[in-house]
Amino acid sequence: MLEPGHNNQLPPIPPKRYFTIGEVGELCRVKPHVLRYWEQEFPQLKPVKRRGNRRYYQRQDVILIRQIKSLLYEEGFTIGGARQRLSGTGELPKPAMDTTLLKDIISDIEDVIRTL
Repeated sequence: MLEPGHNNQLPPIPPKRYFTIGEVGELCRVKPHVLRYWEQEFPQLKPVKRRGNRRYYQRQDVILIRQIKSLLYEEGFTIGGARQRLSGTGELPKPAMDTTLLKDIISDIEDVIRTL
């Protein structure tokens, strides 16, 4: 799901046991409120909660968040489609939009603009 080409764009995950929501946001380039929303939408994402409901994410949570981000932002899945894809149940949904096709169209339009 998370293509190797996209791993270069994100910082490496440090060898720590737990990460705060702010650290995970920086590692995955996702805002904390988005992470809290994804916790409600994806049952697989369950950070440990301690002292005053503070969230502590583990390495596998960070990897899962990167997969969710890839499905939603790069592959064009809806929340429901990404949830179904991660759970592995039922027929795999198709992405909402083929992003590679869209990028090709944008590139073609830019070429036409340059020639004009």
